Amino acid sequence: MSGEDLRHLLEAVESGAVGDPPTVLAWVAGSSLALPPSELNEAIRRALLLLAAGGDPRRELDVDDRAVKALAVDLFSEERREALSAQIDGLVLVARDLPATSRALLFLARDLDLAWRLFALGLLAEELADDE
Repeated sequence: MSGEDLRHLLEAVESGAVGDPPTVLAWVAGSSLALPPSELNEAIRRALLLLAAGGDPRRELDVDDRAVKALAVDLFSEERREALSAQIDGLVLVARDLPATSRALLFLARDLDLAWRLFALGLLAEELADDE
């Protein structure tokens, strides 16, 4: 994502024009992580199966959904979590003049486990949106 595109997205988060700020920001921070496509696709496929087994696969996702937690566990490594933390820290600097966005980023920086699950939630939501 270019610097200009990132800035527009952060401004959209600030204005409330896009989804839940912590989820969007965790997804943005994680979007630059090096996830091998085969590993990502397999993990998402397993999460989608869990989602379907739990009822309506089109229901609204939650950070505590079994499928979201499973995806987060499947993709987790300490190195990736540290990379996510570094990306969140970088976004804090870019968003320093956007108070609501900065607060959401600092919230994520204080709870990296939650940030990782929100990143997984964003990945799963993106996959479901692509299927529509």
